[in-house]
Amino acid sequence: MIIGIPREIKDSEYRVAATPEGVRELTRAGHRVVVEAGAGAGSALADEDFAAAGAEILPDADAVFAEAQMILKVKEPQPEEFERFRPDHLLFTYLHLAADKALTEFLVERGLVAVGYETVELPDGRLPLLAPMSEIAGRMAPQEGAKYLERPFGGRGVLMGGASGVQPARVVVIGAGMAGLNAAWIAAGMEAEVTVLDKNVDRLRHIDQIQRGRIQTVMSSDLAIERLVLEADLVIGAVLIPGARAPHLVTEEMVRAMRPGSVVVDISIDQGGCVATSRMTTHSHPVFVEHDVVHYCVGNMPGAVPRTSTYALTNVTLPYALDIATKGIEAAVREDPALALGVNVYRGHVTNRGVAEAHGMPYTELGALVPGAA
Repeated sequence: MIIGIPREIKDSEYRVAATPEGVRELTRAGHRVVVEAGAGAGSALADEDFAAAGAEILPDADAVFAEAQMILKVKEPQPEEFERFRPDHLLFTYLHLAADKALTEFLVERGLVAVGYETVELPDGRLPLLAPMSEIAGRMAPQEGAKYLERPFGGRGVLMGGASGVQPARVVVIGAGMAGLNAAWIAAGMEAEVTVLDKNVDRLRHIDQIQRGRIQTVMSSDLAIERLVLEADLVIGAVLIPGARAPHLVTEEMVRAMRPGSVVVDISIDQGGCVATSRMTTHSHPVFVEHDVVHYCVGNMPGAVPRTSTYALTNVTLPYALDIATKGIEAAVREDPALALGVNVYRGHVTNRGVAEAHGMPYTELGALVPGAA
């Protein structure tokens, strides 16, 4: 198969879809890899590194899309990339379609196959291709929150760890998945007062067993969220329903009642955000103020640390990319139910129920289109 790796063009997106080590594995397996010139520059990976690993360097994105059968990306296609896609293309990237009706409609109308990293799901519920980016975003969230709590950045002027004789910042983390856990651990390491909410008592028990009371755990409910959010200096939203739009667990009324200069970091923004007042921001313009509360809602947080995130992403996506390239998407999804769940759009049909429901579009089971697929 011919695999194309274009340069990412989303605002301040410095990652690239594969490292030279990943390219070497693909070419060693007999596949041809074409990489857009400069695609790895943001991750400090030179064209020469990719060429030495066996890739062909092409001058621009048009050339990469024209040659490739599978497009390997990091982030969802941007509008200026739409017309480069052909109906016979297979797209493998983060999609987050539940929050993007225009992209969903385009993928359906163009008739290609679109596989989203974020909905590949193992039988035990783990999301192997989302996990490393959730881990990184979770670890970044307290850093960003701490910065915007500083008065020069519009915050209340609260230090995360406080000082001798002075109370530390109160941090509330909504969601105890991969992102929430990492956010809580880093915030606790900064010596903040941390509370985590989740509806899964086993996750909360896991935190208690490891942290031994250092992080407080609370069963999530509307009332519990309301009480904790109103007293928080920093609220980190880390709610995920695979493939579906994130629910608004923090209402606008709650935000309005928060203390002026408090900060919201909504990691869930890729899926629409779990705070009612959230809207997508970028690394170039990362924050806005709503009801005197600073909102940080960058949709590609790990893009700011590409030397870490590009390698972490390739580590987990490469085996699936190899499987698709070697067997073809139909055979690959028949053999791997986890990968089958990653197929969001298949040749004109929405095959992810959460995406279809988010946009009021028809849903078709993948098995009806690819006999034998789960």
